[in-house]
Amino acid sequence: MAGGTRVLTVELGERSYPIYIGSGLIEETGKKFAEHGFPVKSPILLITDSAVEGLYAERVEISLRALGYTVSRAVVPSGESSKSLEMLDVLVEQALKAGLDRKSTVIALGGGVVGDLAGFVAASYMRGVRFVQIPTTILAHDSSVGGKVAVNHRLAKNIIGAFHQPEFVLYDLNTLASLPAREVKAGLSEVIKHGLIWNEDFVAWCDENAEKLLGLEPDALGYALYEGCKVKSTVVSRDERENDLRAILNLGHTIGHALEAVAGYGQLLHGEAIAIGMVGAARLAAKFGYSADIAETTERIFRKFGLPVRIPDDCATDEIMGAMLHDKKFAEGKMVFVVPTSIGSVEIRNDVPSAWVTEIVDGLREGKSQS
Repeated sequence: MAGGTRVLTVELGERSYPIYIGSGLIEETGKKFAEHGFPVKSPILLITDSAVEGLYAERVEISLRALGYTVSRAVVPSGESSKSLEMLDVLVEQALKAGLDRKSTVIALGGGVVGDLAGFVAASYMRGVRFVQIPTTILAHDSSVGGKVAVNHRLAKNIIGAFHQPEFVLYDLNTLASLPAREVKAGLSEVIKHGLIWNEDFVAWCDENAEKLLGLEPDALGYALYEGCKVKSTVVSRDERENDLRAILNLGHTIGHALEAVAGYGQLLHGEAIAIGMVGAARLAAKFGYSADIAETTERIFRKFGLPVRIPDDCATDEIMGAMLHDKKFAEGKMVFVVPTSIGSVEIRNDVPSAWVTEIVDGLREGKSQS
């Protein structure tokens, strides 16, 4: 294996699995499959998107074929629109044509969209086959860990999904060098999120090392992704199916998912929408009597990373509020929010008045200052 690889374990008893983080790991794919006991006789379906295919798909396939594996490739259009039931149907047909059996494996090679979509294919095909994540974006350090897989409905993001844990996650830092600057920033939004919910010192470290992270400096990026994955794996190990604790990972997502739906998937990148949502959650904290410094710090650090902290003017407040009603975090007629109590600590509130949320959403519109 390539030197300097960090390894984390998501502790789920017999279903525990490792996360490998390091440089040059794509060329190790075949060896990892062999080490983990994947049967050579069962075909593999590699799912990737049009942006990633030409960069890394052949390298993954060569590594697998060198160890005797049979691989078929399925390519979906790049972007959030591919997370659909229509695309699920296309991919299941390709799995059937490729001869996938109950011992086969689906590989997700790409960002969060590919991971969610390929994972849902794996969860639903023959009632569940093996699944491996090979993320190629910073944002996917979050979505590739924890087993949440899904497709979107036109009214709500990730509303059709399942829990289906991967066998392992192979995170090759070299793949991040090809990311556009906007996607780097959006991905770092979720890295910072993990600090905001769990680790104040890590937030301070991100703040101090913003320039290195934005410049994809390998040592800083490897450390940041390790720390982000560590928070995610710790939380998932304690609460796999989001019965209580895991919901804290949704900081910023109630407003963020609604923004994505209203703006049209793709206008705002996921990490951008979540950054705005986290600023909204921080403002909500002040409504519950927590320090106004939380909102000030949250907004300042996202601005430092070049992320949006305001809602686009073409996203109407009533449409955003309406989209929240379809969100999975709307329960029993009350609005449920993850609310920061300080930097590095949050609580789950199921008693949030909709009037407060309406006020905050309206106050986050571009051109408005905090009231």
